[in-house]
Amino acid sequence: MGRMASYRRDLAVRASVDQGLLSSAEPVVALLDTAGIRASAAALTSAFAAVTDAHVLHAFAVKAAPLVPVLRLLHDAGLGVEVASPGELALARAAGIPPAHTVLDSPAKTPAELRQALALGIAVNADNLQELDRLDALVASAPTASPLGLRVNPQVGAGSIGALSTATATSKFGVALRDEGAREGVVQAYLDRPWLTRLHTHTGSQGVPLALMAEGVGEAYALAEEINRKAGRQQIDTLDIGGGLPVNFTSDEETPTYAEYARLLADTAPGLLDGRYRLVTEFGRSLLAKHGTALARVEYTKTSGGRPIAVTHAGVQLATRTVYAPESWPLRILAYDAEGRPRAGEPTVQDVAGPACFAGDLLATGRELPLLHPGDVVAVPDTGAYCFAHHYAYNSLPRPAIHGFTVAEDGAVAFSTVRKAQTLDEIVAEAGGAHANALLG
Repeated sequence: MGRMASYRRDLAVRASVDQGLLSSAEPVVALLDTAGIRASAAALTSAFAAVTDAHVLHAFAVKAAPLVPVLRLLHDAGLGVEVASPGELALARAAGIPPAHTVLDSPAKTPAELRQALALGIAVNADNLQELDRLDALVASAPTASPLGLRVNPQVGAGSIGALSTATATSKFGVALRDEGAREGVVQAYLDRPWLTRLHTHTGSQGVPLALMAEGVGEAYALAEEINRKAGRQQIDTLDIGGGLPVNFTSDEETPTYAEYARLLADTAPGLLDGRYRLVTEFGRSLLAKHGTALARVEYTKTSGGRPIAVTHAGVQLATRTVYAPESWPLRILAYDAEGRPRAGEPTVQDVAGPACFAGDLLATGRELPLLHPGDVVAVPDTGAYCFAHHYAYNSLPRPAIHGFTVAEDGAVAFSTVRKAQTLDEIVAEAGGAHANALLG
């Protein structure tokens, strides 16, 4: 899959130049490989189908790529959505995702959000016992078709990126099971609420090893078994095991795989997959990251302190995490010439800088690449999740256009607009342009 993805990407880079998507007037653009996205969705569904006959809802984490056409594509591929805000729910509804394929998670749901979800019949995972108290009143006041659950934190530890590890001793998410009296409190909460039929956990994402993910799921499964045993019936019928499969940012290879994770779950918690429980997953980054590429023109090249620097139009506004935490979020840089062909030449140590007015706006530091020239194109692969769809408006830089692409058997590339580039008028409007005199008294 890696070689085919690379082949499609090279064709798309050349076509984006030939067809004028990337130009001096539009010096940055983002691309999504439709075939790659479909392939990842198929790999996920087949991986779990290979280890269980249970019903599984694979709910894409909308935060990874909050784009309506992406949600529609994934729904067409058989996936649902996991939403964590009113905005994400609005996107899911605009994409035509039915309530039965939608899951609401968030640590800070308002009463209005809960009422809306219950009115629509959307599954809700409460984050804490106070939220359960709110649900008590709402469930009593009006009937609902919403499956309801509780998120627990198994406190199994952190991966290599603390900010993305959600099962630590002090995580803000879920009920911490190892705190004094907490497990007993969770069990009693279920016994007191016959309508509470789901259990949810999520250990983290990038930087979290598969073994730690599986350990967290195993803890949730053991808790579900305990609750059902004490209830004298299968009160919990669904386990939402979250997502979090990490992404390989060092090459085109897609590792680890969904199949590896599913087999690990089958080995470590076989009862989870024996058909007694319905399952929900919430993968995000791993479905989209490898299938997005940001393209930017090199505007200038210079040398500072003896090191070449290529100044491009892609930086902190797209790769925010990479710029601020490069050790945790390194990205590859691919060099193409002004016509969109892979650039040849001896590897030269150089920096690749973005357009923002601060010194740290660097996509890569001291990277070996063929020497870049003005007018060349740099491609930043693996950016399909949490990058160009999450614009950071430093210097009022505009959001780039996003285009999906397909490649025909003869190599012809067809593009479709996912999101138009932001205009300067739109930037002014967002910055209060209609209220210019508001502070003058």
